Amino acid sequence: MKIRIAVTPSTSALQEDAFPDYLDECERLGFDTVWLSDIPLGTLGDPLLSLTYAAARTSRLKLGANIVPLGRHPLWLAKQLAHLDRLSHGRLLISFVPGLGQPAERSALGYPTGNRGKVIDEMIDLMRRWWAGESVTTEWRGLSFQDVVLTPTPMQKPLEVWLGGISAAALERVAVLADGWLTSAATPAEAGVARETIERRAKELGRQVDPEHFGISVPFSIDEPTENALAPLRMRRKDRDLGDIVAVGATALQLLISAHVDQGLSKFVVRPLAGLSLNPAWRDELRWLADSVLPLQT
Repeated sequence: MKIRIAVTPSTSALQEDAFPDYLDECERLGFDTVWLSDIPLGTLGDPLLSLTYAAARTSRLKLGANIVPLGRHPLWLAKQLAHLDRLSHGRLLISFVPGLGQPAERSALGYPTGNRGKVIDEMIDLMRRWWAGESVTTEWRGLSFQDVVLTPTPMQKPLEVWLGGISAAALERVAVLADGWLTSAATPAEAGVARETIERRAKELGRQVDPEHFGISVPFSIDEPTENALAPLRMRRKDRDLGDIVAVGATALQLLISAHVDQGLSKFVVRPLAGLSLNPAWRDELRWLADSVLPLQT
């Protein structure tokens, strides 16, 4: 099983003066992927634009992002992703997510109510048809496509789409539709059960999710984090227990990743718990992280 480590930049590293050096350092140190998140009402910019810049700046580093497709035109999104995959010579990794679900965000994206997951499923179906070179004629949520063919198509055949979540409905969607699973805020035991559930259900449906396509986002802190930093994660846990969720210090981070590996996960997005900090010392943090986790990468 190939263990791969992706790293998420802090806000300070995403600043226009720092991002080029950050990408250079990620590639020099040997991280597998730089991973960005799409937060429509946030301050981090558009991950697709950042990844386009990263495609030109780097040659080996994979380029990954959690993308919120809601509010984006499916044809344009399919075209952008296909083009970016070609510009990066097949280094693009994507996970589709429904967003934070906050009322202001849902309204801004045009889906104040309703099943966001169903909309994403429909968009994935459309985009996959275009990526496969199919001529698409269909009506979709007020849009009319008449014999629409997409060019260019992605370099990767297929361009994979991963999904996340750990609820029963989310795991069913992964088993039915996704090429991989990338979750968060789950203990190793919970992630292991979820992986088994996805694999079992996919087999029932005559599908297979690649055994190496199971991953998780792992929040870390070099020093003991503040309660304010932990609060958003606590809100996502019914038990409010973050003991097997957040890693504090190098040893804890190594042990937590190893525990997930024991449960069959092999792809990890390590992200700083204080990711919104503008602390300019991102280089020290990145080197600390490389020393801590890259020995686990195979």
